[in-house]
Amino acid sequence: MTTLDTAERAKHQTFWFAACGAVLLIQIIAEYMMGRTPICTCGYIKLWEGTVNSSGNSQHISDWYTPSHIIHGFIFYGVTHLLLRGKPIAMRLLLALVIESGWELLENSPVIIDRYRTATISLDYYGDSILNSAMDTIFMVIGFFFASRAPVALTIAIAIFFELLTGYLIRDNLTLNMLMLIWPVEAIKTWQSAL
Repeated sequence: MTTLDTAERAKHQTFWFAACGAVLLIQIIAEYMMGRTPICTCGYIKLWEGTVNSSGNSQHISDWYTPSHIIHGFIFYGVTHLLLRGKPIAMRLLLALVIESGWELLENSPVIIDRYRTATISLDYYGDSILNSAMDTIFMVIGFFFASRAPVALTIAIAIFFELLTGYLIRDNLTLNMLMLIWPVEAIKTWQSAL
């Protein structure tokens, strides 16, 4: 590979990473325009919110749903690795960011907020703060890069561990969250409510 090829490749990577930053910025601006609160209405920022059924859940930097967003990154890396094999990792990350940011915007729309409040145990869910939503996207990016470097078996083992841990501790995880959002099961809702 010549110096010119290396310089051209670096230029393309810079373009794709700049586009990734733009997607996150667009997500933040869109959520602000949707009327989302920038930070928790409590007026302060916490690194971790450990109480699921609290007004601070989905409002701070991280919470019990952070592992789900890391798993999103694992999944998006795997899918883009299969679909865009040979393409720059920054291009694949851009696709993952567009999907994750799109989900964050949808998740914080009145339709999905109402769905969470009626179909799941999240009766007091009013949507994420912009900070929490942006950090969810950043945690997806962390998961994406971890999966790009780690052995597949380790990535899968961590995803299973996260699902089992959160399922045991808070009776919710990515799998249950998606199931209850798409096809609510009353028995699961009752089990989750008993915590």
